[in-house]
Amino acid sequence: MTSSLISPPAKGSEDFGEQVLTKAVKAGRRTYFFDVRATRGGDYFLTITESRKKTNPDGTFVFDRHKIFLYKEDFRKFGCGFREVVDFIKRSQPDFFEQQERCEEKTGVEIF
Repeated sequence: MTSSLISPPAKGSEDFGEQVLTKAVKAGRRTYFFDVRATRGGDYFLTITESRKKTNPDGTFVFDRHKIFLYKEDFRKFGCGFREVVDFIKRSQPDFFEQQERCEEKTGVEIF
């Protein structure tokens, strides 16, 4: 998994508020975009987009995108819920995370 950081200011081409900061995380066939956007009133919110390249039967391709909006008043609850389910998966299926940790030790790159 690799990531890149693109910083302000750039107007978003979508009607979701002014784009303040974008972090793109490439993870195999998927790319996740974490976009900080500003409302007209200057409040920030986060959009999280999953983008997957899909190939049509005729050989052309499209990007399948799914987007969620996360508002600052929900950050704490979202973070707690996310951490809780990841911790559950770590306890229930530790083999995957142990393998990732060995990879991190070899490469020096933190995976999760």
